[in-house]
Amino acid sequence: MFSSIVPLVRLNPFHAPQLQLQQDGLGNSPEPAEPSCTRRSLAAASAEEDYSCAYGSGRFFILCGFGGIISCGTTHTALVPLDLVKCRIQVDPQKYKSIFNGFSVTVKEDGVRGLAKGWAPTFIGYSMQGLCKFGFYEVFKIMYSNMLGEENTYLWRTSLYLAASASAEFFADIALAPMEAAKVRIQTQPGYANTLRQAAPKMFAEEGVWAFYKGVVPLWMRQIPYTMMKFACFERTVEALYKYVVPKPRSECSKGEQLVVTFVAGYIAGVFCAIVSHPADSVVSVLNKEKGSSAAQVLKRLGFKGVWKGLFARIIMIGTLTALQWFIYDSVKVYFRLPRPPPPEMPESLKKKLGLSE
Repeated sequence: MFSSIVPLVRLNPFHAPQLQLQQDGLGNSPEPAEPSCTRRSLAAASAEEDYSCAYGSGRFFILCGFGGIISCGTTHTALVPLDLVKCRIQVDPQKYKSIFNGFSVTVKEDGVRGLAKGWAPTFIGYSMQGLCKFGFYEVFKIMYSNMLGEENTYLWRTSLYLAASASAEFFADIALAPMEAAKVRIQTQPGYANTLRQAAPKMFAEEGVWAFYKGVVPLWMRQIPYTMMKFACFERTVEALYKYVVPKPRSECSKGEQLVVTFVAGYIAGVFCAIVSHPADSVVSVLNKEKGSSAAQVLKRLGFKGVWKGLFARIIMIGTLTALQWFIYDSVKVYFRLPRPPPPEMPESLKKKLGLSE
């Protein structure tokens, strides 16, 4: 899937530990690259580190996509009970008044097993979303970096993260939409269906293919801002943590210490993600429950206060979810020995232009 994109990508040395040339931590002293694996020297490290593939290669993109499947599929499925209660608060706030009340009413009516409703479409849908979200993010980040050039990539790195993540999420939501529609029907319409095998044929019989994709626009409204915040906030938070909080350079941190930084940055990003995307999430939940309604109609009916119902539950869910996703994704990169570029540093050429180097 991703390997077919590789010929379009000219790798930018700003992002890569090893590209066509071997470089030191400042981007100087080019040497011939080794074809079988990737090696680089970090600015403060004396030992070289082995990688299983080159940054930006087909194998790199495929394994990043696999990391996205693992990180998104497992975490969203694990949080299905909280997601179920959150959706019910959004679509029926009179009955489900709070998180604890929502759990209580659900268990009373459906039993403990009722909390797992919608796990199958959640696992399938968010696995596919994770594949596209993380895999295409790496692709678009490199492509847009090459378009900007090394110096502009550093100067406009936040815009780069925002553009790459938005582009990736556009495709990720198309992959997610059918399963998200089925999940919401199962979770919020009592008696409609208890499993994906029951829900999918029934939805198709009632509304055709449109039943699975009528929520894609609200999904874009919810997920694209969410993902832009998720990636840009994470990238800049990691950069800030290593610069102002962690007492030593990343190159001197152990893999475990680096993963702790990843988790903390992921949770901080997750809180902002939840706030930014919650109004659209409320619209998606109501839209997939009702027949014949449009996103504009639902938004008008809910009003300003209505779209914020369930926000506290979503902050808990998305904060934990985002932190775990980044932790798992980075762990997959560590396990498969994929290149993990350090936080960006100003290129030497830009330092000279700004008079910051001798």
